[in-house]
Amino acid sequence: MSRTVNCIILEREAPGLAKPPYPGELGQRIFDNVSAEAWQRWLAHQTMLINENRLSPINPEHRKFLEGEMDKYFFGDGSAAPDGYVPPED
Repeated sequence: MSRTVNCIILEREAPGLAKPPYPGELGQRIFDNVSAEAWQRWLAHQTMLINENRLSPINPEHRKFLEGEMDKYFFGDGSAAPDGYVPPED
């Protein structure tokens, strides 16, 4: 049987992650409160942030920025798209 969490993004019970997706306390909070579906939504948002802001995941300053956005996305007021961002048409 899969593990479920009361997802703070979906605002309902949903299948949880198999393990913490990020190190440290933030990763544990995500593991305890975020569903696998909501994590996938974050990954898509993070990809947009990386592309639009021309970030490099190997740059420590960029990683710190992404960690802050992740915290805001799940536990704060949300992570906004960069100014002028236009989502692609389907």
